[in-house]
Amino acid sequence: MSAPTLEAVARDRAYMAEALALAANGLYDTKPNPTVGCVLVKNGRVIARGWTAPAGGPHAERVALNAAGAEARGATAYVTLEPCCHQGRTGPCTRALIEAGVARVVYAGRDPNPRVNGAGARELEAAGIRVEGGLLESEAEPLNRGFFARMRRGRPWVRCKIAASLDGRTALANGESQWITGTAARADVHRWRALSGAVVTGSGTVLRDDPSLDARRAESGIDPKVGVKQPLRVILDSRLRTPPTAKTLSLPGEVLIFTTHDGDEAQGVLERAGARVERVEGGEHCDLGRVLARLAELEVNDVWVEAGARLDGAFLQARLVDELVIYVAPRLLGDGARGMFASPALESLADAWRLRFDQVREIEGDLRIVARVLR
Repeated sequence: MSAPTLEAVARDRAYMAEALALAANGLYDTKPNPTVGCVLVKNGRVIARGWTAPAGGPHAERVALNAAGAEARGATAYVTLEPCCHQGRTGPCTRALIEAGVARVVYAGRDPNPRVNGAGARELEAAGIRVEGGLLESEAEPLNRGFFARMRRGRPWVRCKIAASLDGRTALANGESQWITGTAARADVHRWRALSGAVVTGSGTVLRDDPSLDARRAESGIDPKVGVKQPLRVILDSRLRTPPTAKTLSLPGEVLIFTTHDGDEAQGVLERAGARVERVEGGEHCDLGRVLARLAELEVNDVWVEAGARLDGAFLQARLVDELVIYVAPRLLGDGARGMFASPALESLADAWRLRFDQVREIEGDLRIVARVLR
């Protein structure tokens, strides 16, 4: 087979880029499934498009195939993730592509789900379909970073959110912190919450600030036509100090409280208030690794941590933070104010945590820094 021309390669990249843009439509509501886009092309013309519906609904390939009907025979399918080949909430997409008579499938990245992981491509090839993978793979990876993390290592992708002054302070010495950043930055936080499968905080934050922890569409600015699935709200509360009157317990959606206590009256009170309470290993504090493993079992892909310096520091010390999302306000709070992380003093600069700035963006006067924690 001759090598593809530069023009053909450019066309493939353009169609895959369109599929990636389609996949982004499902970022807020496909979880725990990965968000996927599909473009069907025949005779140089796009005949159908699709992206993954909310969990339980059709995957991107089936949406596009249903739209194309009989015209899908002989077409090329551009898909942002290797088509699945197993029976889940819906039937395998490989079977749908084969039955539709698609001639060629081009996908961005291999699906790391052990039930797929190359088997989808092999099944298509065995049916006589030409299969090509790896197109715009690095561009596709951020769409499903949490899903990939859960499948590859058995725990979600963890982002730690911090709002701080320019001198790195998150609250005054008396605990006052509302609000260091402006309204636009706080609206941006709601978008990140909506992208996450779980929002995690500690009981200290609940007692001090009584946060809602939900993703509020009215404040987020998310298009009303876009579906939003509320994240699981998680409280780490080893001593079950969360009051049954906590604001987050009265809101729509689920609240899960992790504790190291065995069941007692406090657990019953919280359960009657609407929370689910689960015990995890740990002494004075919940074992964070076990918490994340349990959230992975619950099919949580992305965890958004909004907590105080103590819990943030514990996640960091346990090497469980993948990214920091830091909102920096143009103000100074001084030496007496509280810092970002409660952690042991370092003996040497060589011991400092190393980060990589992936994005720096101004949000109406504040800065949002997305920084990868380097292992």
